[in-house]
Amino acid sequence: MALSFLSLPPMSTLSFRAPKFCMAYSLNFSSPKEAKNLKKALSPPHEMHAQVKHSMAQEKIEIFKSLENWAQENLLIHLKPIEKSWQPQDFLPDPTSEGFYDQIKEIQERSKEIPDEHYIVLVGHMITEEVLPTYQTMLNTMDGVRDETGASLTPWATWTRAWTAEENRHGDLLNKYLYLSGRVDMRAIEKTIQYLIGSGMDPKAENNPYLGFIYTSFRERATFISHGNSARLAKDHGDINLAKICGLIAADEKRHETAYSKIVEKLFEIDPDTTILAFADMMRKKVSMPAHFMYDGCDYNLFDHFAARLGVYSARDYADVMQHLVGYWQVEKLTGLSSEGRKAQEYVCGLPQRIRIIEERARGRAKQAAPSIPFSWIYDRQVKI
Repeated sequence: MALSFLSLPPMSTLSFRAPKFCMAYSLNFSSPKEAKNLKKALSPPHEMHAQVKHSMAQEKIEIFKSLENWAQENLLIHLKPIEKSWQPQDFLPDPTSEGFYDQIKEIQERSKEIPDEHYIVLVGHMITEEVLPTYQTMLNTMDGVRDETGASLTPWATWTRAWTAEENRHGDLLNKYLYLSGRVDMRAIEKTIQYLIGSGMDPKAENNPYLGFIYTSFRERATFISHGNSARLAKDHGDINLAKICGLIAADEKRHETAYSKIVEKLFEIDPDTTILAFADMMRKKVSMPAHFMYDGCDYNLFDHFAARLGVYSARDYADVMQHLVGYWQVEKLTGLSSEGRKAQEYVCGLPQRIRIIEERARGRAKQAAPSIPFSWIYDRQVKI
């Protein structure tokens, strides 16, 4: 069962329309219709929720300002020095070497052993990683922790920029490796990336870091699992180098998950009631993965179709991530909560099992209907979903 089972409503219930964001152009239009047509072309249809903004009270903003010293000592330690970090070129053919073309041929020979289904997963992961401008923007919408100047020296801003810089290597490496494989349609992929950055994302975090850091904890755990599963699949098909690449990316995601989870752990320590209410709120909304507005110019359900492949990230994984976070944050042991906080605690602790029950039923239905569809990323070859 695909992750989209929990990250989005059933596709039959969606009302597709242009996203509510503005783009400025230095263009002169001969008519309002011409302007409308350009906006439509640049804004692929997708679901848009009613958005709530700036839901955090001012006194809560002060909490994050008071945590700056804590963030300096406990958050930034999860970043690696650049000089000690791996770089994409470490795993790619050296264009200055005499064996450059032979190394490319070797990549392409290994790629022949990997089925189209796995390439769809790899492309989906790469596209998700390439949309970093959207993720940095999302972090910089959060009240109390945003980078106010673009070069702020606060630990929150330093973390956001350095986290982005570390993550940027993931898309660079996967993009180049897939290009050299010769197995994918790079132009179709590049269109998808451009559409996705233009569409943005709607994490339903309300500019509220209580919600935002719960979202990022969940997301980083999910990407750690999905890249780790991709490493296993690559190894199974004999591409050890690709398996290593996916494994290294998964290790980065795990380190970042630890950092974001520690922020929420601290919030549970100093403000448990607000934090448990935020956790329950985010789970009721359902955590949408960052690329849920994915679109290639043809397939409006592209994220669903990508997420359906191979079980690299399933509803079962969604439940496991939630169960992990409930345990890591010791949610069941929270005391001194308000009556609403206790209800939120009960809801959150019981949700993973409910998700698993629903997932089992849905998986049975999915097995009965498994159509094949073309994917533009692999030159419109048909793949069973």
